[in-house]
Amino acid sequence: MRRLSTSILFFIIICSSACAQQKQVIKQIDKQLEKPNVLFIAIDDINDWIEPLGGNPQAITPTMDKFSNQAMVFNNAVCAAPICGPSRSALLSGFLPSTSGVYGNAHNMIYSEIVKKNATLPEYFSKNGYYSLSNGKIFHKHGAEFGTDFGHWAFDEHARARRYEKDPVDRKYYTSSKAGIIKGVKNPDFLDKKSKLSWGPTKDDFEETVDYKVADWARNQLQKNFDKPFFMAVGFIKPHLPWIVPKEFFDMYDVDKIVPPVVKEDDLDDILMPNGKPEHVPSGEYKWIKKHGLEKEATRAYLANISYVDACLGIVMDALEKSGHADNTIVVILGDHGWHLGEKQRYLKNTTWLEAVKTPLLVKIPGMDKPLRSNKNVSLIDVYPTLVSLCGLPEKANIDGHDFSQLLMNPNAEWEFPGITVSNSGTSVLKDEWHYILSLKGTEELYNVEKDPMEWNNLISDSKYKDIVKALKKWVPQERAKSSKTRFKKQKNYVDADADPSIKPTRILNKLK
Repeated sequence: MRRLSTSILFFIIICSSACAQQKQVIKQIDKQLEKPNVLFIAIDDINDWIEPLGGNPQAITPTMDKFSNQAMVFNNAVCAAPICGPSRSALLSGFLPSTSGVYGNAHNMIYSEIVKKNATLPEYFSKNGYYSLSNGKIFHKHGAEFGTDFGHWAFDEHARARRYEKDPVDRKYYTSSKAGIIKGVKNPDFLDKKSKLSWGPTKDDFEETVDYKVADWARNQLQKNFDKPFFMAVGFIKPHLPWIVPKEFFDMYDVDKIVPPVVKEDDLDDILMPNGKPEHVPSGEYKWIKKHGLEKEATRAYLANISYVDACLGIVMDALEKSGHADNTIVVILGDHGWHLGEKQRYLKNTTWLEAVKTPLLVKIPGMDKPLRSNKNVSLIDVYPTLVSLCGLPEKANIDGHDFSQLLMNPNAEWEFPGITVSNSGTSVLKDEWHYILSLKGTEELYNVEKDPMEWNNLISDSKYKDIVKALKKWVPQERAKSSKTRFKKQKNYVDADADPSIKPTRILNKLK
């Protein structure tokens, strides 16, 4: 009964979050209410091709669909950066790339001057009485001075299910641009060393795969009792390349019935630099896929990987439901950025178009029992201050994000902020139906994403939209922090290397803001 009462009380707090008395309400009943746990689940390279978001109606994701029936789904959430390292650094530090100087995967956040002085999200929870633990990919990996930086230093406990695990591919069905193999056949004409695409079924059974082992670790942890409230971070690596998962997930999709994204062959012609020259050309991956007619196969491979990670997620969700923690745990499920599968004549990520900046963000708080949807443009940068608020921790006022807890009660509550994504090439500003993009070369784009969701028609040259452009442009960061030049090469087999033990002693919690 105490767990049930806790969830009801906690939901009362959230109901109060829309009013000015939120902090007073939390303070008044905090003594009666045990702190909620946090289950933080990050999925690598997943775009909006999940059932709750409808980005691709062919996607089979029953776990996320079930979860969304008792959770908030943000239909227009964006990442803070459209590539793994900078996105996760922003999400976990609370600082946009323009503040931290972390723009690319080679930039390690721990060498950013502002991150040196501030607690990351898990550190802030540890600093305020939580037990933090993780497995899988949460932080981006980097070469470090004495091993590999896995982000292990940010947690009280850090496990590594991926160590020594490779999920070997069945080469009879393998496709790889770099290896020059298509459907198990090697041919010099298939070779493209600059393209990064590869997929096929693994030889491993489901229970032998990396993300299953991450999920199984989480299942075992959720069976335990903790002396403190926990902040548990669970990181799934798929659908990150290579798209290698058990064959059963490929078999869920009939390749002959797959419908790949529609691509407009002159799509890039209206995106011009100030000198009148094209800003973009089709990517190598796009040209390789098109040359060999692999659009359906690539689409199926990505969908198979999404269904695989959804099955792994199901293990965690089922364990939470059966645990004693279900009624007092906040659950956050998010991607780190989107992914192109032919749109804008490219595959991969790291663009400022909608396909790369939009990403799943699903949140469930104790007491939620019905589906909620919000069209507000929240960002992953907002997760840090929101979790701090929901858990009644001291406000961390110096970070870039904004607390969206009021939207969890009222999806249509006032929300003035756009979704801002900062890349190494420019900035994206998404606000309601308008998407504005400004590149570092001065190229501008404007799309009405309600009328033109594929962003085929760049409206920037139409003067009738000048006021809209002006309003959106003001959100582009005026200054971009310089990146730290401190870098260390990754060790050979760095995924299996020892974690650098010298980092954690530098992160003294009572000295971090």
